[in-house]
Amino acid sequence: TEHLARANGRTLTLSIRDLRLLTELARRADRIMSREELFRLVWGRELRPGDRSVDVYVRKLRVKLESALPGWCFIHTHFGFGYRLAAEQK
Repeated sequence: TEHLARANGRTLTLSIRDLRLLTELARRADRIMSREELFRLVWGRELRPGDRSVDVYVRKLRVKLESALPGWCFIHTHFGFGYRLAAEQK
């Protein structure tokens, strides 16, 4: 199933996981969220060691956001900590 979101009037086609991930990051904009916290909120269970699901979905979501709004960066990686949503021009 695909879900639609808009970014500056442009339509984004998102999976339910993409949409949930974006929603959780947006609810806590400018705050670093750990991979464990994101996994718990989006997948509804604890992150298992070695599971890279959060990283895979963050990468997919970045591509979708940046293709809709070139020249902008939205999801920032904080190595060893997690991810943060903040719109910044490149």
